[in-house]
Amino acid sequence: MRDIFKGLDFKVLQEYDYDFSKSEIHYNSREIKEGDIFVALTGSSVDGHNYIDGAINNGAKAIIVSKNVELREGVSYYLVKDLRKHLGIIASNFYEYPQNKLKIVGVTGTNGKTTTTFLIEQLLGEEKVARIGTVEYKIGNEIIEAKNTTPESLDIVKICKKAVEKGLEYLVMEVSSHGLSLGRVDMLEFDVAVFTNLTPEHLDYHKDMEDYYQAKKTLFNKLKNKNNGVINIDDSYGKKIYKEYGGISYALDKGADLDKRVIDKLNPPLIGKFNQYNFLASVGVAKLLNSSYERVIPRLKTAPGRFEPVNIGQDFKVIVDYAHTGDALENILNGINEMSGVEKIITVFGCGGDRDRIKRPIMAKVAERLSDIVIVTSDNPRKERPEDIIDEIIGGFEKDNHLIEVNREKAIEKAIKLAKKNDVVLIAGKGHENYQIIGDKKIDFDDREVAKKIIRELRGE
Repeated sequence: MRDIFKGLDFKVLQEYDYDFSKSEIHYNSREIKEGDIFVALTGSSVDGHNYIDGAINNGAKAIIVSKNVELREGVSYYLVKDLRKHLGIIASNFYEYPQNKLKIVGVTGTNGKTTTTFLIEQLLGEEKVARIGTVEYKIGNEIIEAKNTTPESLDIVKICKKAVEKGLEYLVMEVSSHGLSLGRVDMLEFDVAVFTNLTPEHLDYHKDMEDYYQAKKTLFNKLKNKNNGVINIDDSYGKKIYKEYGGISYALDKGADLDKRVIDKLNPPLIGKFNQYNFLASVGVAKLLNSSYERVIPRLKTAPGRFEPVNIGQDFKVIVDYAHTGDALENILNGINEMSGVEKIITVFGCGGDRDRIKRPIMAKVAERLSDIVIVTSDNPRKERPEDIIDEIIGGFEKDNHLIEVNREKAIEKAIKLAKKNDVVLIAGKGHENYQIIGDKKIDFDDREVAKKIIRELRGE
C-alpha cells in the first residue's frame, strides 16, 4: 500500500495488512466497494473527511486524508498534505502510470478548445482517440457525462487506464486554467500542447488577466519536447508563448507556419473565421503526430452545441452555440454576418450567475453591434437573481435594439416569432447543455429541443 505514495511525503496514522491488488480508488464514498481505498478530498463546498464513515460502511479498507481524523479499528489511514494536488501521483502509482502508454494532446485557451479537440480527434482517427472536455468524456465507444472541462486527476488516470485497455493510441483533452491551477494534470507529460487564444474569462477565479495567462502557460512546461507547441500568434498572449517556447505557429495572416493558405488549399467544410483557427490548430497537431489527415477533411464536423443548426424545415436559420464570452459571441456573430443571403440576425443570450461579472456589459456591446435585434434572458442564474444579472448586461447597451425576457423559453419563442425568411436566430450561451441551473436546482432545458418544440407549435403540429 505504501508504494502508492512513492515520491510524496506521507504519514502512516494507522495500518493493517490487506491485499489491495484488486481494489479501486475513489473520492466519492458512494462508489466505494469492499476493499477499496477512499480519498477524502477537500473542495470549495464539500469536505470528503465528512464522508469517511460512509466510505468505511461501504467497505473501504484504507483512507487517505489531509488532516487528522478519528481512527476506526480495522482500517488503514494515511496522511498526505495538499492531497488534491498530489492525487494524480497517488493514482498514477496505484494504476501503474497508464498515461505513459498514450500520446497526449492538451488544448488550452479561452475559446475554441472543444471544437479543436473534436477536430483533432477526427484528423487522428476517432477509433484511436480518447477525448476529455466540456461536452463529454469519450473512451472508444464509451461516453461518460462531463462534470468538469478537466476532470479530477484520479478520473484522468482512470480514463487513461481504460483507453490503454481498449487499445487506443491518443488522449486528446481540453486543459482548463482551473485544471492547471489545481494540479489536475500534474501527473501528465504532453506530446503536443495547443494554445488557442486568451480573452477575459474566469476573472472571478483568477485575480487578473496576467494570473489567468500564467495558469494557461504552465501547460507548455509539461511538454516532453518544448518545440511541440501549436500556438495562435494572431493572439497577443499566443505571441508571448511562441516567443518563449517556439513550436508551430498558426494565424490567418501570412507569416505563420500554418496560415490562410492552408485553409485555401484544404478547403475544410467549416463556417466562420473562428473555425478556421480551430482547423489550423488541429492540422498543426496532426502534423506533429505524423497523421495522414487529408482524407478526412471533407467529412469534418464541429462539436455539439458549437455553431449547431436547428433545422426542421423552417425558412429561417436557427443556430445554437456555447458562446458565453464577449470574444466568443463576437466570433459567432461575425461568422453569421459572413454567411450569404442573411437578412436579419436575432440574438438571444444571457450570462451565468455567480460567475465573472465583468463580461456582462461587454457581451451586450458585442450583441447589439453585430445583431439587428437582441433578446436578453437568463442563462444558468444559479443563486443570483436573474433580474440583477440582466441589469448588469443592459448597462452595456447604447442603442435600443434590445428586448428583455427573463424566461429563457419565452425569449427563444419571441426570437422565433420575429424571424422571417432568410433571417438567423442565434441562441447563445448554453450550446450542448441540456439543463438550466436556477438556485440549487438543475432543471431540464435544451436550447435545441426548445427551439424545435416552438417551431412545431407555431406551425400547428
